[in-house]
Amino acid sequence: MDYAIAALGLAMLVGGGELLVRGSIALALRLNVTPWVIGLTVVAFGTSAPELVVSLDAALIKDTPQLALGNVVGSNIANVLLVLGVPALIVGMSCTASALSRDTLIMVGGTILFIVLCMFGALGFWSGVILFAVLIVHMTHAARSARANPEMVDEEMEELDADTLAKLTLAKSLTLVAIGFVGLCIGAHLLVVGAIDVARSLGISEAAIGLTMVAIGTSLPELSTSIVAALRKHCDVAIGNVIGSNLFNLLGIMGITSMITVIPVPESFLTIDLWVMLGTALMLIPIGVFNAPINRMTGIIFLTAYASYIAWVL
Repeated sequence: MDYAIAALGLAMLVGGGELLVRGSIALALRLNVTPWVIGLTVVAFGTSAPELVVSLDAALIKDTPQLALGNVVGSNIANVLLVLGVPALIVGMSCTASALSRDTLIMVGGTILFIVLCMFGALGFWSGVILFAVLIVHMTHAARSARANPEMVDEEMEELDADTLAKLTLAKSLTLVAIGFVGLCIGAHLLVVGAIDVARSLGISEAAIGLTMVAIGTSLPELSTSIVAALRKHCDVAIGNVIGSNLFNLLGIMGITSMITVIPVPESFLTIDLWVMLGTALMLIPIGVFNAPINRMTGIIFLTAYASYIAWVL
């Protein structure tokens, strides 16, 4: 029964998140919002909405902040090793966008900042302020880049079938947003409740279940986007999707959550999990900075590393 509740919650979470993103894009297009603004805000926030809602539900409603932390750290690990590993097995890619070099280094820097804050103890209000302030600075800078490089935004909008969404009426757009939001909230709560019960029945910690089952579930939107991008040879979109999600997870989700409630950092995170997250972030440097190709061998290495990590956690 616990697994069924978690599975139902996961399905509603993924479906609700997808409807929320598409409805929001359709609504933004109806209101004549420019594509680069949509790509920078609606898509960036929307694809990370599952992680945000799950983290807030876990920390505030179910009083399991360690699950919230595990969700974010686990999602960042999954985003690199799983979300890029699976498409790499399907088709090879190579990235050339100059903006990826800067964004990759910013993502690595954000990861280091997050780890440093965790080393000082529990994440509280001021830790959240620092993280969220860095996100605002980054998004302000990214807005200038989006104006100067509209082609990358156009590719991202293509993956989301923006032309079709632009034809939706205002009423249909609002309906998608409403259904998506409700599905997201209910799905997140069911997933958290089911995940906690599963963790207790298996005798493992909420942090461990957050690092694995919940993290994989909330990373599914990024996985589907990256697979589509890889099939269309849009490597820049696939990598940019991961980098953007990882940055928003650390700076936005943990920033918002820790401003609302204190997030304790278990010793196991300080000795293993945070460093695994940093290691996966560093693995993107050859791809994002030096334009190393992503091939099937890359996929095998990434997925083997991820399977090994999951086996260790459980």
